Parts: sequence; structure tokens; C-alpha cells
Amino acid sequence: QVQLVESGGGLVQAGGSLRLSCTASGSISSINAMGWHRQAPGKQRELVARITSGSSTYYADSVKGRFTISRDNAKNTVSLQMNSLKPEDTAVYYCNALVLGIDRLYRDYWGQGTQVTVSS
Repeated sequence: QVQLVESGGGLVQAGGSLRLSCTASGSISSINAMGWHRQAPGKQRELVARITSGSSTYYADSVKGRFTISRDNAKNTVSLQMNSLKPEDTAVYYCNALVLGIDRLYRDYWGQGTQVTVSS
């Protein structure tokens, strides 16, 4: 009943920038937190950044100082501004949201993923 739609992935050279966006829609009462995970070939999925309903943020050490997460609560949208990209940032990036539904139950949702490729 809730869908997360991502956009903004692509191919960039090292040092470049990309901005990812994710919008949640469906039977939503509120969203506790939204974040971005990534998974590179042969590696486990890892948390990149997360932002809560109170706008507190978390960043993985590998992206601190380079990535910025933000949200628009009215639009149920989260964005990830990625600057100074490195080849090791290459991965499929997934949007994630903890959603309180109209039925007053919490559920965890995932987007379909968007590819980010950084060339050296």
C-alpha cells in the first residue's frame, strides 16, 4: 500500500556530484524515518544516511562531509546530495522508509534501487 519511487542515479566521473530523490506514496499516516542504503557487487547492503521525522541525521563514516540527506515532510520526499564522488561509491542505492500506516501499524518499505556509477 506504500510505494517508494527513486530517481537521480547515473554515471559520473570521480569528483562529480549527483542528487538522488525518493518519494513515498500510498496509505501513509506519518513517516518516522527515511534513509538511503547501498549495495555494491559482492558486498553487503550498508546504511549510507538516515533522517528522522525530527530531522536528526546519521551518516556512514565513508560519506561524512561529502553527502547530505534532507527531507520534505509535506511531500514525503527524501533526497541525498552526493558530492566529491569516488569510485568506491559505485553501487545500487535504495531508498528506505519506516512508515506508520493509516491502520496505525509500522512497516518498513524499500524502493526499487537506482544505479550510481563513478568512473576513475
